[in-house]
Amino acid sequence: MIKLIASDMDGTLLSSHLNISEGNKLAVLEAQKQGIEFMVATGRDHTEARPALEEAGIKCGMITGNGAQAFDKDGKLLFTVGLAPDVVQEVITVLKEHGLYFELMTSNGVYADSQAERLENFASLVAQNIPHITFKMAIAMASAHLDMLQVTYVDSYDTIFNDSSIEVLKIITFSDKGQAVLGPIGEQLKQNPNIYVTSSFSNNLEINHRDARKGYAVKHVADMLGISMQDVMAIGDNHNDISMLEMVGVSFAMGNAEPEVKATAKYLAETNVNDGVGKAILRAIEEDL
Repeated sequence: MIKLIASDMDGTLLSSHLNISEGNKLAVLEAQKQGIEFMVATGRDHTEARPALEEAGIKCGMITGNGAQAFDKDGKLLFTVGLAPDVVQEVITVLKEHGLYFELMTSNGVYADSQAERLENFASLVAQNIPHITFKMAIAMASAHLDMLQVTYVDSYDTIFNDSSIEVLKIITFSDKGQAVLGPIGEQLKQNPNIYVTSSFSNNLEINHRDARKGYAVKHVADMLGISMQDVMAIGDNHNDISMLEMVGVSFAMGNAEPEVKATAKYLAETNVNDGVGKAILRAIEEDL
């Protein structure tokens, strides 16, 4: 019997317009009504994840930063798994050598050193999700969406490195050439046994502590709740979801998921633009998966 559901956000719970559909919302609320714990497991920072949930009226726990942090439904921090300062410097050196733009997700929120590049990368994401729109429209949509998210712009990341109270949780880098450029860099970074490299979209790499993975975080939360992993359902669409899909009793890959994700999951859901999460939740409940 399902007692805990962990859902990815981008490409999964969220529609192509980056909001939660009515169908998904109603299914989540029904699961909660039946006493099933629901939480999101996302690569986003908690300040970036919260607006879509609040807009839909969903109050739930959050695993953020690919498992770097977790929060209960009241926003209380449960745990943090950050990167060591020397590892951060090593990763950044590699990214700078390749001339890549990157952002830092920290214990004090998200930091970026270029508002223009952040907008351009987010617009590329929007354009991927809604192929029929022009890039100019994608820029407008991205600008409106980013206005809702909390990010601190700095002239130099030295501001963060010189503040011992700020812990770096994740480094995310982008390239409009996708994995053709990012793939070899990811392989280079993987030589360091202290980090875990994954991606949530074809145009990014996400670098975390080796123990900051969605699967580990879901198990940590399940253990805290006294729930067996066999009674946990997870649903996702991209490579950073694979660890949790491998570890739970009931796993769904979205219809729009990457091939490796579909090969990992036990069940296939519909796409994120067709209430895939909501339909998967209702199926799991009705069929007692």
